[in-house]
Amino acid sequence: MSRSHSVLAVADDLPIRTHADVHSGKVRSVYWLTPEDSERLIRERGYNVAADAPLAIMVISDRISAFDCIWHGEGNMHGVPGKGAALNAISNHWFEQFRKQGLADSHILEIPHPLVWIVQKAQPVMIEAIARQYITGSMWRAYAKGEREFCGIRIPDGLEKDQKLPELLITPSTKGILKGIPGVPEADDVNITRQDIERNYAAFNFRSPEHIDHYEKLLKEGFDVISRELAALDQIFVDTKFEFGYVTDAHGEEKLIYMDEVGTPDSSRIWDGPSWRDGKVIEKSKEAFRQLLLNHFPDPDILLNKDRMQERKALARDTALPAEVLLEVSRTYLDIAARITGEDISAPDNAREEIIRILDQNYGLIESE
Repeated sequence: MSRSHSVLAVADDLPIRTHADVHSGKVRSVYWLTPEDSERLIRERGYNVAADAPLAIMVISDRISAFDCIWHGEGNMHGVPGKGAALNAISNHWFEQFRKQGLADSHILEIPHPLVWIVQKAQPVMIEAIARQYITGSMWRAYAKGEREFCGIRIPDGLEKDQKLPELLITPSTKGILKGIPGVPEADDVNITRQDIERNYAAFNFRSPEHIDHYEKLLKEGFDVISRELAALDQIFVDTKFEFGYVTDAHGEEKLIYMDEVGTPDSSRIWDGPSWRDGKVIEKSKEAFRQLLLNHFPDPDILLNKDRMQERKALARDTALPAEVLLEVSRTYLDIAARITGEDISAPDNAREEIIRILDQNYGLIESE
């Protein structure tokens, strides 16, 4: 594989000292530090967290997921060059803007490497907070079939595909499988209403009913910050997902923060403004990759039908996509990251070695052999 195709495909086998199993998601891997290392870093680095707060090293890979599967390319290409660095850079930018504008902090305490965050443990609000400014995707498909109520909100007749909605729409869903909530199925990613949240706020991990208003305020203000800045770049912020959680600072004050990632091509739809005004949607997000997959295979129902998940996993495992497909995704991610941050983003040449060296020399977190 050439230098330009360098990727970090595996991020869960680094020799980071930890006291728990490494949690590896579709894209990120989380290493929970020992209590001793957490306390030491809090003391040495001066983090504004409780002295006994659990800390973790979060490493982002260059893997690409879609339809709940990980995809790869020809030539042993197990990721998208620069994708991880682009995602982290974009999230870092938005989190910093939120702080500067007085919205809320994030779970990130320090960024020792373009692919690494040092984070504090948060008590997550069990909601995928989705905000929509345009009608497209799954919402449009349901609307076209006659649905007019989404998460308890009724929208008008007569809307067209990819049209701007009359107002920002918040369509939350469950984060994980929640049990014992009346009217809410015990399944992941189930649409819920604001009334569901109000009646069962504690089950969603809100501390009080008033915090629901605060979460919505942070959601709308965060969306507006990103939307305005993208508009200045003639890009359209279509929809996105936010996640929130609670942390305690060094003074013992509990606060609601942003967590996970924000405003990235993985968690959001971003459209090119000039193209949209000409009646053509050009995605600057992972949605373009999803559409490519739907067009690539003769039976797209495998990708859309959850009852065919075993077939879908086999398809992803056995299909090496053309390398150019993943390189096109790379160009999309690196381009939008450069526009947003104002800096060129590049894939680290030897990410694994760089991460180990930095975490060893600067943080003392690498296990000695």
